[in-house]
Amino acid sequence: MTEFSTDYGIRTIAGLQDSTGLFPSFRSNPAIFYRRLDTNMFFTASTVFVLQSLRSVRSPESQQLISQISENAERAYARFQNKDGLDTYNFWPTRPSRHFPNGHIFRHFEHFRIPDDIDDTAMVYLTQRSNPPSTDRLNWLKAKLAQHANGSQRHPIKNTYPDYRTLRAYSTWFGKNMGIDFDACALSNILYCIYQFKLPRNQHDSDALLYLRSVVESGRYTDEPFRCAPHYARASLIIYHLARLMGDFMIPELEPIRARLVADAVHELKKASNRIEQMILASSLLRLGEATPRIDTNAIEREFSTFTFFIAGLLTAYEQPWLRRFADRPLMQMQWHCEAHCWALVTEYNDLLISAA
Repeated sequence: MTEFSTDYGIRTIAGLQDSTGLFPSFRSNPAIFYRRLDTNMFFTASTVFVLQSLRSVRSPESQQLISQISENAERAYARFQNKDGLDTYNFWPTRPSRHFPNGHIFRHFEHFRIPDDIDDTAMVYLTQRSNPPSTDRLNWLKAKLAQHANGSQRHPIKNTYPDYRTLRAYSTWFGKNMGIDFDACALSNILYCIYQFKLPRNQHDSDALLYLRSVVESGRYTDEPFRCAPHYARASLIIYHLARLMGDFMIPELEPIRARLVADAVHELKKASNRIEQMILASSLLRLGEATPRIDTNAIEREFSTFTFFIAGLLTAYEQPWLRRFADRPLMQMQWHCEAHCWALVTEYNDLLISAA
């Protein structure tokens, strides 16, 4: 991929942004022939996050486009802010509330109305450039995270390995009535936010890092990725998020797993058939300081529709063991696809490759 095509990728992303500032995405379940246009903030904020990390090395034209994309996206964030005006954010619109938008069945059931989460909240805080988070906002967020961490509520986490149930790590969810949930990718994102803004660390951060280190050292994240990251559910995506965190911050607690991540990334790269998945693994290796084979980007957009970056398990929220036994089945999962985010991942890979040359 040439410098010209990298700028072309950014122009393509800009052209995909709609009048509300969002990037279109779809949710699907091939097992039941289900596909719907989805209105969510996650893919927009995640795409902006990737583009902003590349802005300093782009051409003046692309820098301007990235700034405009960011400004447009920020105007959409208010629709996803906590319904009571708190400074946390939801995957779906809250003003008015619209879970499973454009659907016919799930939107009618309160069970599928999800609370605000650490993933979307982290992405908003990290990408707000016109209104960057103040010290007061950041301190409020840190306290809010602690209030919903494992051990801070009446019912401790049940849906993880027994040796992790006493960890006071952050839950994915801010909701009072939602079960505690550990997700390695979501934890990586909120820790990125904490390190980016140099927030004081506490036991919750230490235990979150311990969780990340342990799922890698034990091999659980490759053997049972759904149990380690139920909203991403693939070893390649866990590697990608950890490598992004470790590539941008020196975190002594995670250094012991660097070699294991590299070895597993090489192994997963050999197995991957989708070129977007190959690219996120190659990007991970580059972030970890390793060489990687060049991946052909010719007509790469043909593989966007078969790449999934995020999933929702329809039974993930249940804590009953007999229900969770079926949670990792494809029939019980929604998959999300976003063309703009795929282009961002391709652009990211290209820039990392150029920087390493």
